[in-house]
Amino acid sequence: MIKRLFRVALAGFLIYLLWPYNVLELKHHNPRTTALMELRKKEARAAHRKLKPELAWIRLGQISPNLVHAVFLAEDDTFYRHHGFDFEQIQIALAEDLQKQKYAYGGSTITQQLARSLYLQPRKSILRKAKEAVLTVYLELTLTKRRILELYLNLVEWGPGIFGAQAASQYYFRKPASELTPDEAVALASILPSPRRWSPFSEKAFMARRRVQLMERMQRAGYAPLPEYIPAAGTVSNPFDPDVPPVPADPPPPDAPANP
Repeated sequence: MIKRLFRVALAGFLIYLLWPYNVLELKHHNPRTTALMELRKKEARAAHRKLKPELAWIRLGQISPNLVHAVFLAEDDTFYRHHGFDFEQIQIALAEDLQKQKYAYGGSTITQQLARSLYLQPRKSILRKAKEAVLTVYLELTLTKRRILELYLNLVEWGPGIFGAQAASQYYFRKPASELTPDEAVALASILPSPRRWSPFSEKAFMARRRVQLMERMQRAGYAPLPEYIPAAGTVSNPFDPDVPPVPADPPPPDAPANP
């Protein structure tokens, strides 16, 4: 009797966590907005600023392999080997958090980040982490790895009001995401942990070191040619005047077909 009550309670809790989220729809339809985008718009309104998130949906095959590989190595290099959670990184994150006595190190996989961006608020709480965990499992069970990666690369925040690979490529390099070079891809991937604070053109030693280290990983994995990286200092040249407004990205059409 107790076991049956426990199962009923657990099923009810899972339904409560998943009821508002139609993950199945993601198999064939591209979302036009996310919880994170709506939050950024709300923050902008509160600050009396206008914000129209730039989002241009493209298929995974239209994104340069250079960027796909750079993001894969920078954010979740075990993506194709896990089922939503990297338990080694979780252990590292717990150790970091205990040492700093605060929730500081995430250790989230691409699937976890996608679940959070699509459906949840960034504030940290036990309930939010529970929802994130359940949604991560749901995404992994429902979608292919290719589709998860496509969603992530189209929805990830890449700067103030900049979402997705195409919008980021147009904003920073004035070119489509299909034409990104290895150095440009590394520059974009290197800012993903904090895209609203960091710039792909930053000449700070910390950012230059991140780019160099990521390029070295790309080269070791065979994703980038040897032996050169941009210059030795690890800086990325910006051929455009930073004061020029970004090229606006076209919004995705409603119910655009997903890449099979």
